[in-house]
Amino acid sequence: MSLRKITSMTLIWSLIVLTLNSIVLYVVPEGRISNWAVWKFWGLTKHDWSAQHTTVGFLFLFAGLLHIYLNWKPIMNYMKNKAKQFRLFTGASLAGFLLTAVFVAATYYQVPPIITIVDYSEQIKESAATKYGDPPYGQAQSSSLQGFTSRMGLDLATSKELLEAAGIAVSDDKEMIQDIAARSDKTPQQIYDIIKSAVYRAADNSQAAGDGGSAAAEQPQVAAEHPEGTVDGVQAPKSGMGKKTILQLCEEIGEDCTMIIAGLEKRGIKVDPEQKLKDLAAENGTGPMQIYETMVEIVNEHKGQ
Repeated sequence: MSLRKITSMTLIWSLIVLTLNSIVLYVVPEGRISNWAVWKFWGLTKHDWSAQHTTVGFLFLFAGLLHIYLNWKPIMNYMKNKAKQFRLFTGASLAGFLLTAVFVAATYYQVPPIITIVDYSEQIKESAATKYGDPPYGQAQSSSLQGFTSRMGLDLATSKELLEAAGIAVSDDKEMIQDIAARSDKTPQQIYDIIKSAVYRAADNSQAAGDGGSAAAEQPQVAAEHPEGTVDGVQAPKSGMGKKTILQLCEEIGEDCTMIIAGLEKRGIKVDPEQKLKDLAAENGTGPMQIYETMVEIVNEHKGQ
């Protein structure tokens, strides 16, 4: 087999894969929605399709550069006039350049019909929020049931009762929403749909129990007392939490990192302060949001001392 033939066929096959990936990524919901809805196509998540698009894109780029090298003479001939003199902008070269420039400029200045390609993709992605549901906050699917109900102002005990009535038993309050959904063959949105009435049921229970109410019924009221943008009184992190290190996250929420790391290690979580939160969570068999929720527990325990 010749290198030229291998290069040409690699270009063709990688182009086919890139075309398929591009179509999928054109219609795939936004990351927050695809994670919340456990969106998959042909068994692959949005992350899988994106990663594949990147790696195959590099293969296509390498094969393209090699193709140019192997076909340098014919390419140079395309850039010569009838007198065989080199011209950067021959008819063919100028046509290709102008066509590319039109698409770049029209996209930047949002000129139809080219910008319509982008607009239509955004419409498809926005419709996904209606179809699959929008998570109530970032990385909600990786929250524990306890953390999720606390943040949403739901009664934990009532939420567990609702899940049990739906045939989903939860023995560990620290179990992630996405894990509960996976083992019950549901999406995180469907789990939320089951338990989101817990706050109203808790209110009913409070009335039934008299003026004092039950401890569980009071939980939504306690959660509601925390200022917006906080989780159990601790500053909520900004988006992209999984890509941040423990040190960056501590700085962002304004808490003592030494104290938090010591608390995490006491709970059996091995901590590398320079490691990204998503990698740290994976090594400890949990999720980024659960690590953060544990940090919140540590901070509140320290404040209560």
